[in-house]
Amino acid sequence: MIGAAFVSLDGVMQAPGGPEEDRSGGFELGGWLFDYFDEAGGRRIDALFGGPFDLLLGRRTYDIFAGYWPFVEGEEAGIGARFDRAGKYVLTRGAQPLSWENSHRLGSLDALAELKRGQGPDLIIQGSSTLYPQLLAAGLIDRLILMTFPVVLGGGKRLFDEGTPPRSMRLVEHEVTPRGVVIATYEPAGPVEPGDFGVDMTPSPAELERRARIAAGTW
Repeated sequence: MIGAAFVSLDGVMQAPGGPEEDRSGGFELGGWLFDYFDEAGGRRIDALFGGPFDLLLGRRTYDIFAGYWPFVEGEEAGIGARFDRAGKYVLTRGAQPLSWENSHRLGSLDALAELKRGQGPDLIIQGSSTLYPQLLAAGLIDRLILMTFPVVLGGGKRLFDEGTPPRSMRLVEHEVTPRGVVIATYEPAGPVEPGDFGVDMTPSPAELERRARIAAGTW
C-alpha cells in the first residue's frame, strides 16, 4: 500500500487542487500547489500511476474524485480514464451510495487488511488525511511518497494529525524539482528509538530547577 500526498511545509494537505475542492473548516487557500508544480512533478505522478493500481480513499476524498475525474476532459482525460478503470476502495462506516464505476466499500481496517493480503495491484492512497494515523498504527502502509511544496499555509487538514503514532521512517529516494518541490519516498523503519549523543547528561542545578518548575506547572 502506497500513500502519495501533496503537502505544504507545515504538513497541510487540504485542497491542493482547487479553491472549491475542500473549504471545510473555513479553508480559503485551495489550489495552493499550482505555482510550484512543474514537469518534474508531472513525471513523478505519471510514474506513480503508470502501472496497474487501485485507489484507497476516505469518503470525502471519494466524493471529490467522483465529482471530478469521470467528467474531466482535455489533458487530464488520460488519468481520468485510468481512475475510472481502477478499483476504488472507500474506507467508511457510512452507507452512502458509491456510484462511480468499480467502487467498493470497506467497512473496517480488518477488511482493508484482508484486501491488502490479496493478489491485486498496488493500493494507492490519494488525499484522505484522516486515514493516515490509523493506517500507520495498523502497519498497513508500505511506502510513503511525499511531494512537499515550498509554501506555509498556517492551518488546514494535516497529513500527520492527532492520533498519529510515533514511527521511524527510512528515506529510500528523493528529488528536488526546479521549482523547489521535494519529492521524497519513505518506508517504515520500526519504532522511534530515543537516544543521546553520548555526553554526560548529569543535570546542572539550573536544569534541576527548570524540571522542578515543569513539575509544578510554573515553567
